[in-house]
Amino acid sequence: MEKRQVPLMLTLGIESSCDETAAAVVEDGRVLHSNVISTQIPIHTLYGGVVPEIASRKHIERINQVVQKALDDANITLKDIDAIGVTYGPGLVGPLLVGSSFAKAMAYAAGIPLVGVHHIEGHISANYIEHKDLEPPFLCLIVSGGHTHLVRVMDYGKYEIIGRTVDDAAGEAFDKVARAIGLGYPGGPKIEKKALEGNPNAIDFPQAKVTDHPYDFSFSGLKSAVLNYLNEKNMKGEEINSADVAASFQKTVIDSLVKRAMLALDEYGGDKFAIAGGVASNGAFRHAMDQACEKRNVEFLVPSPILCTDNGAMIGAAAYFDYQNGVRSGLDLNAIPNLKLGER
Repeated sequence: MEKRQVPLMLTLGIESSCDETAAAVVEDGRVLHSNVISTQIPIHTLYGGVVPEIASRKHIERINQVVQKALDDANITLKDIDAIGVTYGPGLVGPLLVGSSFAKAMAYAAGIPLVGVHHIEGHISANYIEHKDLEPPFLCLIVSGGHTHLVRVMDYGKYEIIGRTVDDAAGEAFDKVARAIGLGYPGGPKIEKKALEGNPNAIDFPQAKVTDHPYDFSFSGLKSAVLNYLNEKNMKGEEINSADVAASFQKTVIDSLVKRAMLALDEYGGDKFAIAGGVASNGAFRHAMDQACEKRNVEFLVPSPILCTDNGAMIGAAAYFDYQNGVRSGLDLNAIPNLKLGER
């Protein structure tokens, strides 16, 4: 096979912050040449959630093959890679250590620059792959199992957090409610599917407001309200319509997300609004955001579902822009499970 001409810059992105072992080759932060994801969902489903120790062991088993396949699918070798990007936080410390240790060893052995990438920055950067002409500034709402952040993207690699969850992340609430109504793990896609059978207006669950912080989110009260509703029904011996619970819960979460997103848009302005993260693959959420943005004549941006969940492509894209900003990581790069956006 004739090898294609190597472009301006190729970045290898490696992601292992939770239960996906992923690697991808990205050209100039925008063009995807490969995207390999090895998921552990079937394993962790048995336990009702991610078991960190098991996740770490599976990452060790799979990371070499996943990275090699990413290079093979892109029809290149490691010598063609200009920089290696790897997630070093936030996330589960064991899985993070597997990815960062592998990336450091590879960078050292091959003499390739290393760039440590913030996981949330990766999610934001997935939009640069999906929307080739997208440039900052813009507003972005990142919603996942571990994070709910409302962010002003000021420039490549420069962010201002204007809102965040004060307790549970939205995706975490999805997982806990799904478990409570017997749907199991992972909660997001299972609640979305079950909600299609239910009435979103059947149950009036509360939306929390954070005093003096209009852009902040809170989902622990909503989660408790659902659990209390289920307990009350069980104590009375009344039948529980799990589809109505799923639909009503999902609607309440989406309403809360969209309301704060539009509040920020009204306050800060702008002509485009992006979403990212695992929950951004939820069809009802995407539709609600699209409608809300359309009413304000604002362009709505969202990655393809495969780029919303954890993947190496988003890390490769973020690493490219960080590299252009002069970011380089040494072999002392360490996993930081509670790393905050904008910190290094």
